[in-house]
Order: sequence, then C-alpha cells, then structure tokens
Amino acid sequence: MLKRILVGFFILISSISVAQEGTTSPYSFYGIGSLNFRGTAENRTMGGISVHSDSIHLNLQNPAGLSELRLVNYSISASHERDTEKTDNETQKLQTTSFDYLAIGIPIAKGVGASFGVLPYTSVGYSILDEGDDSTTQYNGEGGLNRVFLALGTKIFKGFSIGVDADYNFGRIENTSVTTIADIERGTQETNRSNVSGLSLNFGAQYRTMVSENLEFSGSITYTPETNFTSENSRTIGTIFVSNTGNIPIDSRDVDVEDSEFTFPSQFTVGLGIGKPKKWFVGAEYTDQKTSNFSNQTFEIENVTFNDAAKYRLGGFYIPNYNAIGNYWKRVVYRAGVRFEESGLNINGEDINEFGISFGVGVPVGRIFSNINLGLEVGRRGTKNAGLVQENFFNAFLSLSLNDRWFEKRYYD
Repeated sequence: MLKRILVGFFILISSISVAQEGTTSPYSFYGIGSLNFRGTAENRTMGGISVHSDSIHLNLQNPAGLSELRLVNYSISASHERDTEKTDNETQKLQTTSFDYLAIGIPIAKGVGASFGVLPYTSVGYSILDEGDDSTTQYNGEGGLNRVFLALGTKIFKGFSIGVDADYNFGRIENTSVTTIADIERGTQETNRSNVSGLSLNFGAQYRTMVSENLEFSGSITYTPETNFTSENSRTIGTIFVSNTGNIPIDSRDVDVEDSEFTFPSQFTVGLGIGKPKKWFVGAEYTDQKTSNFSNQTFEIENVTFNDAAKYRLGGFYIPNYNAIGNYWKRVVYRAGVRFEESGLNINGEDINEFGISFGVGVPVGRIFSNINLGLEVGRRGTKNAGLVQENFFNAFLSLSLNDRWFEKRYYD
C-alpha cells in the first residue's frame, strides 16, 4: 500500500512540474502571481481559519496540528472558479478549474504525526490590454509555483504541541507582451521566462484546554520566516506580422539577461477559538505579512507599490449529533466563515482588497471517520476605481478526506 502511494505521489509531482494556470485574475500580473490558499477544503469553508485541529483531519496551515492524528489520512481537493470581471466600460466572464492539494498524514507515535504532499503556491493567468493614443500593448501571463512539503508535529505536554514543515517551492512563470502601432502591420513581441525555486520553513504551535465541563479553548500561532528565491531568467524579442487571423512571427532572438534573487516576505498568524468538542466551534485569526519590501520581478510599472498585507478570518462548524450512528444526517458537519484580506498591492493609489463568504458540509462516507467535503464561496476582489478591475467570484470546491489504519493486526480463522 505505502509503495503504491509513494509511486503515485511522485508521478503527480512530475506531472505538475510546470505549474497549472489556476487563475484568470489580472492581479496575478504583479509579483510572482496570486497566492493560493494553503489549507484544506474544510478550513476554506470556515473562512480559512486553522486554529482548530482534530484526530481525523489534516491541518496544512499549522504543522502542530499533526500531533492530534490518530489515523492515516489521505486528502485531495480540486476547485472550480467563475469570475465576472468588471471595469467602468466592460464586463467579461471567465472560469478555471484547478487542483488544490494532495497530502498524506501519518500518526508516527502517540502525540507525534507527520505529513507530506504537494499543492500550488502561486498562480499566474492574466490577459491585459493597454491601449495608448498610437500604440497598443497586449500582456499575457501563465504558470506559477508549486510547493512540495514535509511536516512534523509533536505534543510537548498535555494540550500544547509544536510543529514545523519544510517546503521546496518550484515552478515556471512566462510573461509575454506584444506591442503594435496603428496602421502598421508589424509589431514587437517580448517573452520573459523565469524558472523560480527556493526552500522555505513554517513553524507552528497550538494550545488546547478545557475551560469548563463542556467548553474547550484553542489558541494557535504560525510563523514563516523570509524566503529566498532564485530565478533563472531568459528573454526573447522578435518581430511579428499583424493580421486578422492572428500574429505571425517573422524573426526572434535571445537576449542575455541575468539570473536574479529576491526575498519573499515573512508571515505571522495568531488564532483563538472556543467550542464544545465534537459539537461546535467558533474561531478567529489574524495574519500579518511584510510585503512592503516586495517588488514585481518582470515588469517595472509606474503607480504600483507593495504595502504590508493583513488577513482577518472568522469561522466555525456545527455537528448535530456526532454519535448518531442510526441517523446519517445528524453526523454531517456544517461549516461557514467570512474573510477580509488586504493584499498589500496598491495600484494607481487604490488598495486591492478581497472579501469572501464561505459555506460547506462534511458528509460521512464508508470508511471509518472518512468524509467528502463540499464547499462554496462568493466574494469580491479589487475595485473599478482609477480604471482598475473589480472581480466578483464564485468558487466551488470538493475534497476527499479518507482515513485508514496501516499498522493494525489482522486475524484469520
């Protein structure tokens, strides 16, 4: 069983070594793309909070939560997003389907757990038209970064756990710009490619204690230090013939460009929550990310700055009756949450913020404590002010969280 899982895991890593186009957002033009949510579908339907951990679900955001695992857990998820992008003069509808994560969690000993997996880290997928008085430039981008991780969590004493995960980030980003001049049948095309890689760490801690006979308090923190990335860059410039059927390359040449290094900013998250075990839970989290020292790597653009980013999340779950063996629907987990995010990106004096409301259910399936998780999220990103784009998005996501025992004695008659 383990051998098959490992073989399949590395085949999957190979198949996505060139990152998928997991976004249609024009704001993925900036930096190294739009950051993907690092967490399970269960977390995502609760506004993205990670302060809650239990024995049958993975916690991809806080490695300390792995100390709670009691069964081997296999988790996989995919999502579909529909975007309505609006400016003052135009509206268009776009959609994309993407793989979200594949992860396996293993209880190593009592109070010690580990996990490994792969998930998209950033996504690039934009098409931007910049029209001037005499010329037009079309910008297109695709790619992004993937992340392979190995995490370990351990309980230090009753109620208190710590953890760490090590990540290898890798991927390719390609940006193309085509400039044409009115009434001239030739134009210029420039393509920039960056193969980006780097190692990163994420540290976590959590504390749980009963504050009354029925109420449990939970607290958690995570910290990701600054990450150094290396970018192997290449550039091609060429001439194209502009026709009604499309652009036809005439000639091209490679341009020498230097490889570069940049630092991705640190991030700190703190969360608090309270609930009745196996019944209900409500939690809130705050994240601070020092993005003010980050800059766009490919294009130098006026009127664009990076400020520090912040995220505010609130969510929870409710289970009618966890032990209702004879009543299937009373064992369903109902989840909901809300989030507000300041991305730190400022364009033309306007902050690019994001707001989302999420709902979901965890439906039990055949295996012990296994479930299918369904979720929906609606929200808004950006603004129509200052000639920018407002995105109204609808996300639907599906995950499988399957539990099993690897080290169980079998008896035969």
